[in-house]
Amino acid sequence: MTEQRLPGGRTYGAVRVGDEVRRPAQPSTASVHAVLRHLEDAGFAGAPRARGFDEQGRERVTFLEGRTLGDEGPTWPDFLRSDDALQQVGAWLRRLHDATATFEPPGGAVWFTGQAWAPGLVIAHLDAAPWNAVWDGDTLVGFADWELASPSPREGDLAFSALTWTPLLTAGITEPAGFKDPDDRRRRLHLFLDAYGYQGDRLVIRDAILGRVERNVGVIRHLASQGAPPFQQLLPWAADLEQSGAEVAALPDEFWRPQE
Repeated sequence: MTEQRLPGGRTYGAVRVGDEVRRPAQPSTASVHAVLRHLEDAGFAGAPRARGFDEQGRERVTFLEGRTLGDEGPTWPDFLRSDDALQQVGAWLRRLHDATATFEPPGGAVWFTGQAWAPGLVIAHLDAAPWNAVWDGDTLVGFADWELASPSPREGDLAFSALTWTPLLTAGITEPAGFKDPDDRRRRLHLFLDAYGYQGDRLVIRDAILGRVERNVGVIRHLASQGAPPFQQLLPWAADLEQSGAEVAALPDEFWRPQE
């Protein structure tokens, strides 16, 4: 069967084969597949299905059909910048976290982040960003690229999705995407968190964003320095992330409180 090379991702070699995506397996792949099987058993529709491994040892997961941001160009289409899209993402994350709250990993599970599972944690996607969202018209199908999925507090997912969907990224990223009013970020942040049903102190989200930015920048620069081509290509993104983190840190505390 013909293999169609897919763009993006942290590893080379992701291809589409019929209705499947195949890519080189990682140490955490078997653990992620256990999560995907749990989601399938729970009736969660917004994730690919795990199909094991092929004769080359590559992982096999189903391909999520639909439109992606990569199909659209640098400027986000109007629907992707809409309140409705933002709320759909928040609701999807809530369904994911509620579904994985009952997941118990197999013995010896390995995760990309190195975070050990413990009761009270969920399995977070950790990359539920615009570039991984799949859409059927204006309806969110789900998210692709699950290789980062790991045990986490709920805030771990909420932080990165808030950063990338509100978005709280630096203007060099958000303005070409079509976001022209930085004063609207506070409203969008709380719309997203309300759609999730987040009841905690929202300053915790700020702290989680800053921690995630620091970790991402550190990982990208470390692996780039080791000669990993995908991460060398991400060095400009690391610089943008670092600037975004500085700007998030400078936001006043009231930004993180819902407007009356």
